[in-house]
Amino acid sequence: MIGIDEMRVFVPLGIAVLTVSDTRTLENDKSGQTLADRIEAAGHVLKARTIVTDDRERIAGQVTAWTLDPEIDVVITTGGTGFTGRDVTPEALEPLFEKRMDGFSEVFHRISYDKIGTSTIQSRATGGVLNATYIFVIPGSPGACKDAWDGILKAQLDYRHMPCNFVEILPRLDEHLKRSKS
Repeated sequence: MIGIDEMRVFVPLGIAVLTVSDTRTLENDKSGQTLADRIEAAGHVLKARTIVTDDRERIAGQVTAWTLDPEIDVVITTGGTGFTGRDVTPEALEPLFEKRMDGFSEVFHRISYDKIGTSTIQSRATGGVLNATYIFVIPGSPGACKDAWDGILKAQLDYRHMPCNFVEILPRLDEHLKRSKS
């Protein structure tokens, strides 16, 4: 079966959203707001949301801090995935990943290709795991945020999604640390 198993109970996750931008504020951050709205509409808890500049240390520091917070299961970043000199989000985060999630990038690009064609190659969307926390790095446009959430994350962050999802393996990401189960 592919889809939602109504026999399972929804498990809300704690999710943090980081916008990477030299110019945005919380008042005009459409991408971060798009994610925040979708997270809450899906039944999850928005545990934190902030903006940092395109600076490797600040990006890595904020994401690492959130991965150490036991109430945050997922971090989603938006912005800084292009090729300009200031786009450094993948460089800041990929070296921190304990495990890479190559499939996230591949599926994101497939979804994006259907909408914007070959322009999708201008994004370096990526994903991984750090400190038993999922991290998703997506482009800074509201459209890219919608594509990533609606096309991938909404289902994979829903415990009821079958045949498998990220929620059911969350307690096992850090078995060596004996993480308490949700």
